[in-house]
Amino acid sequence: MRTQVGIIGAGPAGLLLAHLLHLRGIESIVLETRSREEIEATLRAGVLEQGTVDLLEESGVGERMRREGMPHEGVILRFGGRSHRIHLSELSGGRSIMVYAQHEVIRDLVKARLERNGQILFGVKDVSLLDLDTQLPKIRFHDAQGATREFACDYVAGCDGFHGVSRPSMPSRLRKEFVRVYPFAWFGVLVEAPAATEELIYAYHERGFALVSTRSPQIQRLYLQCDPSNEPGDWPDARVWEELHSRLAGDDGFHLTEGRIFQKGVVAMRSFVVEPMQHGRLFLAGDAAHIVPPTGAKGLNLAVADVRLLAQALAEYYATGRADSLERYSEIALRRVWRAEHFSWWMTSMLHRFHDESPFHHRLQLSQLQYVTGSRAAATMLAENYVGLPFDKD
Repeated sequence: MRTQVGIIGAGPAGLLLAHLLHLRGIESIVLETRSREEIEATLRAGVLEQGTVDLLEESGVGERMRREGMPHEGVILRFGGRSHRIHLSELSGGRSIMVYAQHEVIRDLVKARLERNGQILFGVKDVSLLDLDTQLPKIRFHDAQGATREFACDYVAGCDGFHGVSRPSMPSRLRKEFVRVYPFAWFGVLVEAPAATEELIYAYHERGFALVSTRSPQIQRLYLQCDPSNEPGDWPDARVWEELHSRLAGDDGFHLTEGRIFQKGVVAMRSFVVEPMQHGRLFLAGDAAHIVPPTGAKGLNLAVADVRLLAQALAEYYATGRADSLERYSEIALRRVWRAEHFSWWMTSMLHRFHDESPFHHRLQLSQLQYVTGSRAAATMLAENYVGLPFDKD
């Protein structure tokens, strides 16, 4: 077997990269350890930046997103029992966000890939990357039937997430990893209930952080700050509602309607970056290269920014034979990565309670929230980062 680009992982990064390469006439094969049913059924939240929305539409996979997604022109910071709206669109020159779940993006991309007769090999095992320092790297694996297979390619794109094989395939002496593990997690639930608000609510409270988001007019996604050792069984429904009502309470008439909870899960909180994001003929993208806490809604969007950049560099190489942009991929991608890492850390630090914090730290957080909601300059900084910096800023 032979192809131009071998792509490890059929998440948003791998699938979008394959789609963008196809539009430029570049062949690729996508390998995925899970089945199609698994990747399409794994429910994940999704807040899409303006640039992500534009790219999906421009590449022909945004029709259902535009029809079913929910555009938001603002977000709400809630503290002291009151809500304060940040007008994203007004403060960022007309840019906004789209609430459209990650698994829906995956479904759209899988459909587009298969309709164009693109290859996705589902259910593969024991993937290994070989000869990455040569001009003809190889990918070896067991297919869904257990047979050993191998193919050569010009380049390998590691889009297989934090626990994938791509990053460990880079020599450890040549990569540097930056890690921060937060002393809390998010306990998330999906609820059958009418929307409490048309926009996301980020709530700061002495008992901990809470987030209210709408998946659809009938389904709500709610999160609570919790201990990272917690498991779903530690949170019976009554406790979930008690904490949500406490953390969102106020004298402004806000009301959260209860409903049937049909999914529970704990989301770990960490920041992670590997440098560089490339080695030899291997390029990392998405969670294989970086992780952000979900507070800033940057994970999926960073993956999109990575593969957009990588697709452009590969297209330049195949069109001209020049590898200048490929050689600078990591340098350019990391600029946006670190900006998103900082914004996500800042949002997380402002809105969560830390176990070892003092009353002094609590007052600093309240002062920061008051400044962000009371200063147009501070609110503009939040808005510009939240909707996503334009791609021409890379």
